[in-house]
Amino acid sequence: MQDKVFFSIVSGFILGVFLRSFFVINIYTTIWLCTVSLGIILFHSFISPGRSPTGEAKSKWACQPSRMVGSRLGILAGIFIFASAIGILRFNLIENNIKMPLDLWSGKPISEGQSASLSGMIDDNPQIKENNQKLIVNVGDKKAFKILLTTDFAETYKYGDSINFYGKLQKPENFITNTGKEFDYINYLKKDKIFYLMNYPKVEISTRGNGNKIKSALFSVKEKFLEKINLSIKSPENLLMGGLILGEKAPFSQELTQKFIDTGTIHIVALSGYNVTIVAEWIMKIFAFLPRQLGIGIGIFSILLFILMTGANSTAIRAGVMAVLALIARATGRNYDVARALILAAFFMVIFNPYVLVYDVSFQLSFLATIGVIFLAPKIEKYFTWITKKFQLRDIVSVTCAAYIFVLPFILYKMGNLSLVALPANVLILPFIPFTMLLGFITGGLGFIWYIFAVPVGFLSFLLLHWELGVINFFASLPFASLSIPNFPLLITIAIYVYFIYRLFGRSIKKFFIEPL
Repeated sequence: MQDKVFFSIVSGFILGVFLRSFFVINIYTTIWLCTVSLGIILFHSFISPGRSPTGEAKSKWACQPSRMVGSRLGILAGIFIFASAIGILRFNLIENNIKMPLDLWSGKPISEGQSASLSGMIDDNPQIKENNQKLIVNVGDKKAFKILLTTDFAETYKYGDSINFYGKLQKPENFITNTGKEFDYINYLKKDKIFYLMNYPKVEISTRGNGNKIKSALFSVKEKFLEKINLSIKSPENLLMGGLILGEKAPFSQELTQKFIDTGTIHIVALSGYNVTIVAEWIMKIFAFLPRQLGIGIGIFSILLFILMTGANSTAIRAGVMAVLALIARATGRNYDVARALILAAFFMVIFNPYVLVYDVSFQLSFLATIGVIFLAPKIEKYFTWITKKFQLRDIVSVTCAAYIFVLPFILYKMGNLSLVALPANVLILPFIPFTMLLGFITGGLGFIWYIFAVPVGFLSFLLLHWELGVINFFASLPFASLSIPNFPLLITIAIYVYFIYRLFGRSIKKFFIEPL
């Protein structure tokens, strides 16, 4: 019964958030859904088969198998509808906090396209691009939303700087990518609660050091760590290392970024769930010598700090939550169910920020890839018995194929890009990623002690990074590296995933409805 209730609550809540992302559903409809759901639960509980509260057997009609199944499904349906209503309510609470910013001097709401003076605090480390830097600034009552500022390099900004700025307030607009697809830039920013833009405003720093002290300290350590790495590893290999181990949004050239996309290796540029999982495993091994409970507690705390230091993007949070749940399961002696952990990770992330469910492509890709790795990889591994197990090559190939198969329909629909060299490129790169990351952490750590200590390890890191970039450059140079499919139909995408779900979970879904509570 617990499993059925759990899945009813989680799926209902996520469905409510999903529907509210597309349709406006007011509070009265939400209250009506809650009332209906409670009525369904009470009705089916009252006529549930079995014995009455006095111990007397109920009628044969009530005890018929069809009646028993119907009653159970009715209770689950009521729970599902109630959870959906809560999901809608959660989304509405976020939306209701969004208000137009007030002009700093007049105190009046600002209209789009109007020049105005505003104040706020920089909420993250600046994103350094090729020709400019971007600042995410918290504004509004209770920091309800953010504005994205684009500035030049005349000033050095940091997280926690309180600034006054003057410029023309604009709303973001969608644009067409080089594959011919419309990029939903509006909702891409909305997931981070960014609703307005200002391009090259006049900016004045009023005070510094106003951010969260822990977050500021972690960002400071991150900056110093990257400085030590940059001293020992030259560009562009150092930029790839920063992305691998710390999720640094490196200022790659547009040409190199396109090569990552064409070869299906864009996931290694930023800190993906794969990278976080590697770090989490290392952390657990490092503290394995401590008493069990203490080691697990320190491991959980270290993982949370690492996720926060890397910027807490959706893929890193998902992997971090799963790693933390694994440690909690180990501490409590309960079996770690990776599928349930994945569902809980999604559930917690959607509760915290409902926008990620529909608007965050990295969140969607991360979970699709993880589902492929968990459920599809074991089923297709038998087709790769001809590949040696040395260096975990067979596992890497099967996992890479499973993840790519599962995300491909979504990539075609959302991005219109089909990489024909993704599999060989990833097979030649992924075996070296864990060792590359290890050398990167050692290089940065030794750099804090003495630069000379870091140079030899940094050279080894450079060799691996150079190989990985060489593989990407080679495959990207092939004339058939990728194809552009700008109009992949939504209905075909849905049909493919329905088929995937049927093949992987058909029996489980059937058992869910026919097995007793």
